[in-house]
Amino acid sequence: MPLIPYALTRPFLFGLDAEHAHELTLASIARLQNTPLQCLWQQPRIDDPVTLAGLRFPNRIGLAAGLDKNGRCIDGFGAMGFGFIEVGTVTPKGQPGNPKPRIFRLPQADALINRLGFNNDGLDAFIANVRRAGFRQRGGLLGLNIGKNATTPIEDAVDDYLLGLEGVYPHADYVTVNISSPNTQNLRSLQSDAALDALLGRLQERRQQLIARQGRSVPMFVKIAPDLDEAQVGVIAATLKKNAVDGVIATNTTLSRDAVQGQSHATEVGGLSGRPVFEASNRVVGQLRAALGAGYPIIGVGGVMSGADARAKRDAGADVVQIYTGLIYRGPALVNEAARALRD
Repeated sequence: MPLIPYALTRPFLFGLDAEHAHELTLASIARLQNTPLQCLWQQPRIDDPVTLAGLRFPNRIGLAAGLDKNGRCIDGFGAMGFGFIEVGTVTPKGQPGNPKPRIFRLPQADALINRLGFNNDGLDAFIANVRRAGFRQRGGLLGLNIGKNATTPIEDAVDDYLLGLEGVYPHADYVTVNISSPNTQNLRSLQSDAALDALLGRLQERRQQLIARQGRSVPMFVKIAPDLDEAQVGVIAATLKKNAVDGVIATNTTLSRDAVQGQSHATEVGGLSGRPVFEASNRVVGQLRAALGAGYPIIGVGGVMSGADARAKRDAGADVVQIYTGLIYRGPALVNEAARALRD
């Protein structure tokens, strides 16, 4: 158990502006990770190994991308008991993201709205942080999530993804292609049939070159949105299989506000995460499983706030599960609660 219960620190953090609390937390974890003071949040990793996409996951609970965009806190989050951690989204060049304020809490719904917009320090700084981390050497798996710069025209997006893939490939256990953030203009258009096929075709060509050059095959995953109908999910599934993509992550945040109507900040622009996206995410996971068949790797993410939620995500068809907003509302205890629920 962590030395300081999260219930004691959450009121202080929730009394701050959401992005200020986020940055303060990351700065503290970055400063204290790999020191004796890591005991403030450290807990043992639940042992529940599973093999997926040729990778041995130490357990079935991971940290979703977006919380640690620059990969500054990999070891600190690893100390919370995650079996795998995904950091990013990183873009080739650093960018400030969208204007502030751009993160909003909806406590009544255990939810967040963010419109950060891939704010990050760029590929070089990201890789330097990743190389400093010891999480992989301690048995954890590390996913690196890539995207495009806001100033790159959508018709040139593939160039940014190729730069990202080339840069992160030597340092990743798997690479995630993020085409589903709602906060970069036109990004979700890459989920359409022809655009996705063209993007994945080019990425697979480059990946085969990297495999030949480095003698190591790194799985590639694609992260998709929850705001898709069954026909769209079917097209994406077919395109993933056609291009021999190793797995899929479902889902990103939602644009829907049906579950939070009338609540404070509900009309803010951005992606909604947390409990309100749970059912939509599970629906997409189930549709993907039906379309892709047994054995195709699916990482489920969206609205996991308890061990029971993690089991429901698995029952919908996910092999392993990621959390993000649940960690903000529940703290590190959720990691082991969810990992135990899936193991038991």
